[in-house]
Amino acid sequence: MTSSSTPSTVDRAFEAALYADSDAALDTAASLLAADRTADAELDRRGREFVAQAWRRGWQPADVVRMVRRDLDDVHVRLTQALIRAQASDDRARGPRWRAQLEELTAEPLATDRFSHATAVLELYRLLLRLPALEPLEEPAGRKAAPESRMLTRIRALLAKAEATGYPEEAEALSAKAQELMARHSVDEALIDAQAPTLPHARLRSRGGTPITPGACRIGVEPPYEQAKAVLLDAVATANHCRAVWNEAFGFSTVVGFEGDLEVVELLHTSLLVQAMTAMTTAEAAQRAGGRKRTKTFRQSFLAAYAHRVGTRLRAAAETQVGDDLLPVLATREVAVTDRLDQMFPQTTTTRLRGVSDEAGWTEGAEAADRAQVRSRRRLDQPPGR
Repeated sequence: MTSSSTPSTVDRAFEAALYADSDAALDTAASLLAADRTADAELDRRGREFVAQAWRRGWQPADVVRMVRRDLDDVHVRLTQALIRAQASDDRARGPRWRAQLEELTAEPLATDRFSHATAVLELYRLLLRLPALEPLEEPAGRKAAPESRMLTRIRALLAKAEATGYPEEAEALSAKAQELMARHSVDEALIDAQAPTLPHARLRSRGGTPITPGACRIGVEPPYEQAKAVLLDAVATANHCRAVWNEAFGFSTVVGFEGDLEVVELLHTSLLVQAMTAMTTAEAAQRAGGRKRTKTFRQSFLAAYAHRVGTRLRAAAETQVGDDLLPVLATREVAVTDRLDQMFPQTTTTRLRGVSDEAGWTEGAEAADRAQVRSRRRLDQPPGR
C-alpha cells in the first residue's frame, strides 16, 4: 500500500488476478500494470518477496524452476531464473548445493510488450503464491564444498563422455574409469568415519571434531514414465546407503544420506537413466525394423524392467562390498539416515508400478540393464589398487 487509504497499482492488480483464475481478471490486472511504468520497481520487489517466501516454505531454486517449467511456459522459466538471481543478493548465506543451483540459472527474460510481460509476471506470481510447504533441506551456511568435489567433477565429465559417444567400447572404458573414481570417493568417506569415534544417537564426528549428520537433496523425477524412473532412483539410493522418497505430485524424489553418498547417487542415477533412454531408443528401432509397432506400453515396460533389474544387480553387488571392520560404522550411518528420514517424512506410503504389460518391452529392458555399466565397488576394507 502506498498510503493507509489508497492501494497501489500493484495491490490492485494483485487483488484482481492473484486470487482468481479467470482470463478476464488476468487481463484486467495486466492492463493496470502495463499502463503504469512507475509500478515496475514495486512489482519486481514483490516478486523477490514471493521467492523468499518459497524458500521459507522449504523450496529450493531447482525445485521452483522445475515447477514453473512443468506448469507454465519458457517465458515464465526465464522470468523465474532472473527473479531468483535478483533475490539472491538479498538472501542469507546458503550451502554449496544451493549455490550450485544458483550457478545453473543462466536464461535472460525475453523482450516483449508491456502487456504480455505483465501477464506472464502475474501468472508466475500466482504460481509462487500457491506453492505449499515442503520438508526443509537446510544446509549449514558455513559448510564448504568437500575436497572430493574435484573428483566428482572428473566423474561427471567421464560419464558425460560415456553417454555421448557412439562407440560401445569407448563408453565402457569411460564408465569403468568413472566407477573407479566413484569407488575411491566412497572409500575415502567411509575411512574418515571409521577413524572417528561414534557418538550416541547415531551421530558421527569428523577428525576435526565437527558433528556429521545426514543431509538430503531433491532429484527431479519427471514424466514420462516417472514411476519407473523413481524406482531406478530408489535402487541407486539404497545401494549407496541412502533412502529415497518420491513426491509424485511435484515431480521429484528426496534422497536422504551423507553428502558423499548423495553426490554419487546423483551421478550414477543420471548416468543409468541416460543409458536406459539410449538403449530404449535402440530397442524401439529394432522392433520397428521387424515390423512390430511399439507404443507407450512398450516404453513403460522397458523402463520398469530396467529399473527392476538394475536394482537387483546393485543389491547383489552391495552385499559383497563391506568388510567386517567397517560394519559398525556403516550400521551407525544407516541408523542416522533412517532417523533423518523418519523426522522428515513421518508418514510414507508404497506404490506399485502401473502399465507394465508388454512382454517384449520387459525383456528388452532387462537385457539393457544387464548391459548397463554398474560395476562392483572395491571392498571398503581394501586399499586402492587391490
